[in-house]
Amino acid sequence: MYTRDGIRLDADIYRPDADGEFPVLLMRQPYGRAIASTVVYAHPSWYAAHGYIVVIQDVRGRGTSAGEFKLFAHEIADGEDAVNWAANLPGSNGAVGMYGFSYQGMTQLYAAAAKPSALKTICPAMIGYDLYADWAYEGGAFCLQNNLAWAIQLATETARLRGNKQAYQALLAASRNLPLDDAVPTHPEILNNLAPDSFYHEWLEHSQPDAYWQQLSPKTHMKDVDLPMFHIGGWFDSYLRGTLNLYKDMAMRSQYRQQLLVGPWTHLPWSRKVGEVDFGVNAISPVDRMQICWFDQFLKGINTGLLEQMPVWMFEIGSNTWQGFSCFPEYEHKSCFLSTQGITSIRKEEGIITTICPEIGVDDVLVHDPWRPVPSLGGHAAIPAGVFERSHIDCRADVLTYTSKPLDSDLHLAGDVVVAIVCSADKSSFDLCVVLSEVYPDGRVYNLTQGYLRCQDGMNRVTRKIQLQATCARITRGNALRLSLSAACFPAYAINPGNNSPFGMDAEIITLIVGCGGTSFSQVLLPVVAVS
Repeated sequence: MYTRDGIRLDADIYRPDADGEFPVLLMRQPYGRAIASTVVYAHPSWYAAHGYIVVIQDVRGRGTSAGEFKLFAHEIADGEDAVNWAANLPGSNGAVGMYGFSYQGMTQLYAAAAKPSALKTICPAMIGYDLYADWAYEGGAFCLQNNLAWAIQLATETARLRGNKQAYQALLAASRNLPLDDAVPTHPEILNNLAPDSFYHEWLEHSQPDAYWQQLSPKTHMKDVDLPMFHIGGWFDSYLRGTLNLYKDMAMRSQYRQQLLVGPWTHLPWSRKVGEVDFGVNAISPVDRMQICWFDQFLKGINTGLLEQMPVWMFEIGSNTWQGFSCFPEYEHKSCFLSTQGITSIRKEEGIITTICPEIGVDDVLVHDPWRPVPSLGGHAAIPAGVFERSHIDCRADVLTYTSKPLDSDLHLAGDVVVAIVCSADKSSFDLCVVLSEVYPDGRVYNLTQGYLRCQDGMNRVTRKIQLQATCARITRGNALRLSLSAACFPAYAINPGNNSPFGMDAEIITLIVGCGGTSFSQVLLPVVAVS
């Protein structure tokens, strides 16, 4: 096809082995259309066999499509043109749906922003709704490892398309061993020298949520978009924030069905093994068959029974089962108090787990040394992501741990987790990394969820609120909960130098004072649900 400004975009088209007219499923992606996101989805021929024309298109400047690739810059207009073109393909009945994850999920949002009449539904998976807060930065901190890995991946493909063999080989080697040992890891020489036009440099320059991000973010362009949407996420996906923020926004204002599925998965693959833990056969992705059911309902008008089912399905870690909800669990959180001396009791109150600090406590002190930062391990922001045994990290002197007594009954959590920490530092800026884990009687510790926050008014003793990744988990009777607190999580996030110098240059030792004495308590807010 040709865009409105004359750029040729190439696509592969898969057709049903049958006569008649069919709806079209469109995926637009930057990685070469032959892969067709088969790392997480069935091959397009499988979808075609279910009665759909399937179109896998290379976006502008990628694969064999013409034009210049610039991250997300052309996807609204090109997406609209692609939908209109697909709707008029021979054999099309004029109805188009879109699917895909990550960049392919983003192209759905941009196309929907143009509101082409032929686009009837989308299935965005693992996306950034607010590109700054949901993708590039978390809590104001640069997501170093994921951003760097992606930038090098795209730069490697760019070098291949340009026929630059030397640059391609160097970048390919860097993709398999990220240059995190450079003098300034956020400014690796290989990207500076071989990919000066990479989006990565712009993302570093725009460290605050300014007009640059507003223009790029789907959230800016989708304020009056309303379509039935099937939202797909993973508990250990780095972009779960975006998936949930889009779902919550649409569920609040949409007149159409909004369906949410969150599995125990990382960004890829969507399988039963997540990090070091095997979640069993129930964790195998049901997305392909669920999407066929979704498209049958909204593109073919078949009553699949989908509308009679719960709209929210979340995989419960621990029981390893899927739990259905009428909406994403929302609670008015109550205060929960923790101390390094241990938690004296746990009680359930209005759907919230409440933990009580001893009456007499003292402030805790944490010293962060940038020469030996606390390493990232699993969770949603590290590579590899997922669940890992982390007791060796919790034993470090620069990690504060707060552990409950063993639970006297199973505890079911579902929803958003928030930690409020009263603290200050001896430097103008510092970071807080919070990890919530399950502790087993034999001493093993497995991460459930975590969050990160960059604090700029470091010397003021105030309450800092850290939004952790949402979760759904069963904490087994006899096990305990642990909150681990540190001032770094490297290389998942860039090191905070403490002195406002750019991204780790001349980093200094930082001393944190964490309130757990007097009336200045730190709080953990956990949503408890009843599961039958």
